[in-house]
Amino acid sequence: MAQQIRLLIADDHEIFRDGLALMLSRQPDIQLVGQASDGRELVDMLENMQADIVLTDLKMPRMDGVTATRLLLQKDPSLKIIALSMFDEEDLIVEMLEAGAKGYLLKNADKQEILEAITQVYADNIFYCKQTSAKLATMIVKSRFDPQRNKEKISFTDREKEIIKLICLQFTAQQIGEKIFLSKRTVEGHRTRILEKMNVKNTAGVVVFALKNNLIKEEDLL
Repeated sequence: MAQQIRLLIADDHEIFRDGLALMLSRQPDIQLVGQASDGRELVDMLENMQADIVLTDLKMPRMDGVTATRLLLQKDPSLKIIALSMFDEEDLIVEMLEAGAKGYLLKNADKQEILEAITQVYADNIFYCKQTSAKLATMIVKSRFDPQRNKEKISFTDREKEIIKLICLQFTAQQIGEKIFLSKRTVEGHRTRILEKMNVKNTAGVVVFALKNNLIKEEDLL
């Protein structure tokens, strides 16, 4: 990477924040520019420093992550924000996306997924946590959040549509191959092309895209 990603973390849980900061500060492509303990401090800090990406908790004292996101993006629409969430905060995740966040992570995400989220959002992609539930995917689809708005409609072959449905139902490449009489390698090739067409990075992204574009029905996932 030509330059380091300037990153700021906001979270009121000091132990979690310090652990995340320590891990990220060791990454050669990331420059940790600051830590905030609440939304108000986050907004104030960005008055005096520049960041490419903000990782922010949803629930914080003085000012929550949603309010902070709205304020920050009013001042700097180019800022990229990733929400940090607990598993039971679906409503707030949707609010964050509607406010302009580019992605979200559950707080129990592993190191690899955190780094992938940062890299993908820095590249101006949307990142859906791989642990996205069917309930949350449905809520996102029904929300005002629509990253595909104003983009050219994407077409899929009948075979791709068949594989998309099976991906959404959490079948592995091996299981999909056995169902539709293709080799695992062939299915993996189809999956790669499907993700490229959708411009998503994981199964969660496929589910949200498929629901949003009527490639699968909500009742099929429940």
